[in-house]
Order: sequence, then C-alpha cells, then structure tokens
Amino acid sequence: MNKILKKKKQGGFTLLELMIVVVIIGVLSAMAYPSYMQYVVSTKRTAATSVLLQVADRQQQFFMDNKTFTADMTNLGFPASPLVVGDDGRPLASGDAKSVYTISMSNVGVTTYTITATPLHAQLSRDTDCGALTLDQSLAKGAGGAVADCWK
Repeated sequence: MNKILKKKKQGGFTLLELMIVVVIIGVLSAMAYPSYMQYVVSTKRTAATSVLLQVADRQQQFFMDNKTFTADMTNLGFPASPLVVGDDGRPLASGDAKSVYTISMSNVGVTTYTITATPLHAQLSRDTDCGALTLDQSLAKGAGGAVADCWK
C-alpha cells in the first residue's frame, strides 16, 4: 500500500535550466560568428589573389609570344574582359549574384600592366581592410585598404 501512495518523481529539465543553456549557446555564437565571417572574407580574398597570379602568368606567356602585353583578358584565354569570378576563383557571367571579384587590366603598355581585383557585393562591404588588390608586371603586390598584408 505504501508503494501506491508514493508519487513517482518526474525526470527532465526545468524551464530555468533550458533558458540557461539557450543563453550559453547564444553567447558562444555571438563570439564565434565574427571570426567565422573574417575567415570567409579571407578565403574569398585568397581566391582573388590566386586568379591575379594566374592572369600575371598568362600575361608573361603572351609577352613571350607577342613582345607586348595585352589589355584584353580574352587574349589570355579567359571568357570575358573584365573577368568576373566567384568565391572559388572560377569565371562567372557578368552580373551573377555569386560573383565576388572583378578582375581587370589597366596601365597596359608594351612592357607594363596592372591587374586589379575589385571586390563585389558582400565582399565589398566586408573586406574594407584590404579593398581592391593589385599586381603589376614586376609582381609588386598592393591593396587599396589600410592593411598592408592582404596577400597572405
């Protein structure tokens, strides 16, 4: 009879315990998100630097064949001039929402050129430290932002 009158103790979490867990997860997320976003921006910048080096390589080959540099990216085997690339460095159609950088040529002469990677869309607003990346015929690397070491 004693067993029948005894209440069974319920197991589980209280509302207070659940709220504490939610707050802890929120604080951890708030600390991790900015680091994650900086990593994403840096990864997209690395893709742009890779494309700049690829364009410079093709410019050198073009110079060896023609004794001059070219201002037209299609002469280097790229699908468009200027070239629009995605976050993985692959060419995209102009105006594509997934485009991250525009790669263009300027200061093109017989023995000079400057290649510029200009950020687009979200990359433009997120990568204010580096901005546009540049590379010239002597492989001098530059950036349009306040941070000097954008070519990591």
